[in-house]
Amino acid sequence: MEQMEDKPEFESRLDLSVLQGKLDAMRAEIGKVLVGQQEMVDMLLVSILSNGHVLLEGVPGVAKTLTAKLLAKVIKADFSRIQFTPDLMPSDVLGTSIFNQKKTEFEFKPGPIFSNIILIDEINRAPAKTQAALFEVMEERQVTVDGETRKMTEPYFVVATQNPIEQEGTYRLPEAQLDRFLFKLTVGYPSIDQEMDILINHHEQKVAVDLETVQPVLSPSDIAEFKKVVGEVHVEQEVLKYIAEIVAATRKHVSLILGASPRASVSILAASKAFAAMNGRDFVTPEDVKFIAVPVMRHRVILTPESEMEGISSDEIIKEIIDKVEVPR
Repeated sequence: MEQMEDKPEFESRLDLSVLQGKLDAMRAEIGKVLVGQQEMVDMLLVSILSNGHVLLEGVPGVAKTLTAKLLAKVIKADFSRIQFTPDLMPSDVLGTSIFNQKKTEFEFKPGPIFSNIILIDEINRAPAKTQAALFEVMEERQVTVDGETRKMTEPYFVVATQNPIEQEGTYRLPEAQLDRFLFKLTVGYPSIDQEMDILINHHEQKVAVDLETVQPVLSPSDIAEFKKVVGEVHVEQEVLKYIAEIVAATRKHVSLILGASPRASVSILAASKAFAAMNGRDFVTPEDVKFIAVPVMRHRVILTPESEMEGISSDEIIKEIIDKVEVPR
């Protein structure tokens, strides 16, 4: 009895083989079409298991939209795509009440936001009023129109894209909107070898065929079950303190005028648990926290004007903070 009490509670207590098997199958299906971008795919999977949303930032043509569409194909769930434009109204996204002459009453017609996986292309193209329409649905998984609240069906996952270069005619996302995203992922260019593979696929006209062969792997019930498993991943008190210290350090750094919020701490915790489970561990390590902290906080902190002028990035500041905070043993 004494020996059992001395053993760590988390040792060999979760069966993660089914979760890992399903995720491997998803990666294989997505890999039929998508070349490279493995880290982006994995982080999207982490976000789904963490009940979060993702903002993808990258130049045009690096497969941001394609990846979101492929993710929807491998999950047996409804998918909708919304192209944000300067003339888009909140009702175009949320839906509106239309008068039914036969019934002589108003009926609500749901907008494209009523789906399971929603791709919002160029989210910063729409004005603030339309962006604000996403606040409630992204945080609370519900929409209130005409005084009536309508709940979303699970899973509910928003993937938004934006272009970091072409800022003419765009509307900067407010901090409250950015804080709704679990991750901000920066999507880079492929390597030369990966670009060669892309060219070979297009030259041999494989892409169109492969899009049709991508098969669904995960069901909504699978996702709900895996979220429960992730929730049971063990986290030591020292690791919780480590997360709190990293986030708190952003609020005191001389190069930042805005530090990360408590929501960032909760997001790091949730995503670290999902990341650990995906890697076959039922406990979170400081290395998980280090890896997850950057994409969780890069869009939640604001640099001072002096730091921006010096060309310092938020990623550099966050990594510097992580390096300075003592790692628990």
